Amino acid sequence: DKLLNFMSKASGSQHNPRRLPDRSGGQSGGQSGGLSKSRKNQGRAGGGDPAVPLARLIAMECLSAVLQDGRHLGEALEDDPRTKELSPRDLAFLRHLLSACLRHLGEIDRVIGRVVARSLPKKAPWLRNLLRLGVAQILFLKTPPHAAVSTSLSLAENPRGRHYKPMINAVLRRVAREGDALLDGIDRDLVNLPPWLAERWQAAFGPALVREIGAALTREAPLDLTFKGGPASAAHWQTAFAAAGHDSKLLANGSLRILGQSGDVRRLPGFAEGLWWVQDLAASLPARLFGDLSGKRVLDLCAAPGGKTAQLAAAGAHVLALDRSPQRLARLQENLTRLGLSADVQAVDARDLAMAAPVEAILLDAPCSSTGTLRRHPDVLHHHRADDLAQLVSLQDALLDGAARNLAHGGRLVYATCSLHPEEGEARIAAFLERHRDFRRRPIVASELFGFAELLNEAGDLRSLPCHLADLGGLDGFYACRLERS
Repeated sequence: DKLLNFMSKASGSQHNPRRLPDRSGGQSGGQSGGLSKSRKNQGRAGGGDPAVPLARLIAMECLSAVLQDGRHLGEALEDDPRTKELSPRDLAFLRHLLSACLRHLGEIDRVIGRVVARSLPKKAPWLRNLLRLGVAQILFLKTPPHAAVSTSLSLAENPRGRHYKPMINAVLRRVAREGDALLDGIDRDLVNLPPWLAERWQAAFGPALVREIGAALTREAPLDLTFKGGPASAAHWQTAFAAAGHDSKLLANGSLRILGQSGDVRRLPGFAEGLWWVQDLAASLPARLFGDLSGKRVLDLCAAPGGKTAQLAAAGAHVLALDRSPQRLARLQENLTRLGLSADVQAVDARDLAMAAPVEAILLDAPCSSTGTLRRHPDVLHHHRADDLAQLVSLQDALLDGAARNLAHGGRLVYATCSLHPEEGEARIAAFLERHRDFRRRPIVASELFGFAELLNEAGDLRSLPCHLADLGGLDGFYACRLERS
């Protein structure tokens, strides 16, 4: 009966279709989904069938890992050894498909709700994910409909999935037939944001800005590169990127912004030579707030994966880079080695740090909700919860107090988070200044941000939003405050 209801609305028909025989051999679904008998083998029950495209198979499993298991998308992809079997083109498609599906998930679910008459079975989350990927291909990647439908059906070619193939076929064919008309009337600026998150940001930034943020999150973020040799090196290598088929523009801060799909960054000009590292425009700003660092000692707390460490070292500082994760520090060291830069790297919990002598410059890029990076990491939208903030805020306060103990008199502390929540930014600084009366805010001026005055709040702190600098392609959401010990 459920299948008949699905089919009736999915086909757009007003009459009941004939009853289809049940060839599933039992109940459909199961907690682990219809693609496999166990979580360990989920998705392989395309049976190892070579007709099942590997990139789509991995996409199904990774989408489940994010939405059902709460994993980060990057980790899920990195942990899957089958990604190494993909061609560069298929790997790029895999990432693009998952990114599009996650950033447009609210729209996609509304479309599915318009096409399917009754709720999808809760015991078969794989079915909704399969439809989500199919709709994402048709509406947002503009994949030829026959390819999106046929590959989606191949993913259901297993004992439990075959029962739903007629419905999957009807749903996706209707989506292909009606296209963007199915999106009419959907509030596309807000529907992809969890309601609690939209409400929180509306209180902080106002309804109009939240709509702009929501619209910005549906657009793919460009790739920004910071060159070790500075703006002159970026300008010189821009011609090499053009020769490799990549459009780019030089930004005011000296970064080179790659426009469009960049593919595997390791294949871009200058990567093997260690000439640049990936760093969003907003992320490049906090380390600049110290001024001239030549020959100075700088403490980089929570340093991994090392973009700001590289920036400080390239500016001539003697950097002590600390992080409590040895695994993350290993990646930081790999990046420094490729770039030909050096820093003293140590696995230390910054909350317990006690330096033998205080330092004159400390950068604290604190762990946070990462909500400012949603354009680049849309999976954050789907595993971030309101009650996560209490634990993060406590950690940020402890890290700020640890930094304060190790800063010399007259020294500067720059606190930064890639978060849009004021609780992780402005509120943390207000609480810190109440606890530490020997510190004061040293306001940032627009000239230090290359004239981008819209990135400053009333207190003189950096507060960038994903909708800022839209004419340049936007940037990540970031907060940074510069403090001085009197």
